[in-house]
Amino acid sequence: MTAALQYLFDALSLGSLYALGALGIALIFGVMRLVNFAHGDVMTFAIFVLIAPTTEAVAPLWVGAWSTPLLVLTVLVAGAALSIVSEWLVFRHLRHATPATTMMASFALGFVLQNTLLVLHSSRPKAVNLWPTLSAPMNLWGARVPGLQLLMIGITMALLIGLAWMLKRSRVGLEMRVAAENFDMARMLGVKANRVILMAFGLSGTLAALIGLLMVSQTGLVDIRMGGPMMLVAFVSTVIGGLGSLGGAVLGGFLIGAVSTALQAWLPLDARAFRDAFVYLAVILLLLWRPDGLFVTSAVRQRV
Repeated sequence: MTAALQYLFDALSLGSLYALGALGIALIFGVMRLVNFAHGDVMTFAIFVLIAPTTEAVAPLWVGAWSTPLLVLTVLVAGAALSIVSEWLVFRHLRHATPATTMMASFALGFVLQNTLLVLHSSRPKAVNLWPTLSAPMNLWGARVPGLQLLMIGITMALLIGLAWMLKRSRVGLEMRVAAENFDMARMLGVKANRVILMAFGLSGTLAALIGLLMVSQTGLVDIRMGGPMMLVAFVSTVIGGLGSLGGAVLGGFLIGAVSTALQAWLPLDARAFRDAFVYLAVILLLLWRPDGLFVTSAVRQRV
């Protein structure tokens, strides 16, 4: 029983990160039919405001030395602002371009962001000791769970409930839902395209920055390449759930988190190094069964 609870908390905490990442990608895809491959680099760029530019392994703190509320607010605003600026400078001018063009533009933007960080901070990972007390384990029904895991699960659940309420009850949420179904019709009904898209990018950037904070708290490191693996898993989660389905993206993230945790626990020791290969094999099998993902939406292929 204790071991099962331990695996459950591990799966939920890992799945929380993947679900938040997938949700950020799905928000933008819902209104622009754009898979933003710069999403992981937005996360990385936002989290690097914690430290001052340096080539040393241990970086002096900048925003990371501020009080916790101001630190969290600054990082989240940095992620949202960078995502909104990227829409304004890049993607707004490509709304009528082909999907291949917008995809390449997102790749290019990601490389620009990553190389900007490379110039400022070098390629060396930087140690950042952020909220070390959160790593202290707590005893819950016999399972020893770090406080950070509980925080990750709690924040994710609160955000999912809040976003669900916003999408169902607020005017902006209604406009985003209508736009995800048929953007041309939404514009004919008076929905302002720029406002909806900027809101989607802002929320996506905020989620990316939050993931970065949680990852740094967990690992104690910032790295200019830390967003790439998260972006890949988040994208796969979105595909599994069904492109265009916000709920499906969240479910896909938790599924990958559960499968990864189960494989880490059950695989032989010599095979655990190849866990990701088994995870993606499971993804292939799932997509062979459901090529369109678990939830097939009525979203069409038109873009803004």
